[in-house]
Amino acid sequence: MDPRYTGEILRHLEKQDELLMDAYRSMSHEVHKLQVEEEMLMRKFFELMSPQCLNKKNGEDDTKVSDDSKGQSSALITVSGTEQ
Repeated sequence: MDPRYTGEILRHLEKQDELLMDAYRSMSHEVHKLQVEEEMLMRKFFELMSPQCLNKKNGEDDTKVSDDSKGQSSALITVSGTEQ
C-alpha cells in the first residue's frame, strides 16, 4: 500500500464506520419499535381470544355462520347467550 494515501484511506474508513453505525442504530431502533408493536398486538389478541376459550371450556359455542343474500360468502359472527 502506498503510504501517500494512508491518510485518505483512514478518513474514508472512519466515514464508512460512522455511516454503518448510524445505519445500525436506525435499524436497531426500528426493530425495537416493531417488537413493542408486536407485543401490544399479541396482548390485544389474547384479550380477544380469552373469553372465547373460556366459553368453549364451559361448553358454550357462541359462533354462528351467516351467509349473505347471494350465497357467495359467509361471515363468522359472535352472539351472546341472551340473543340466542
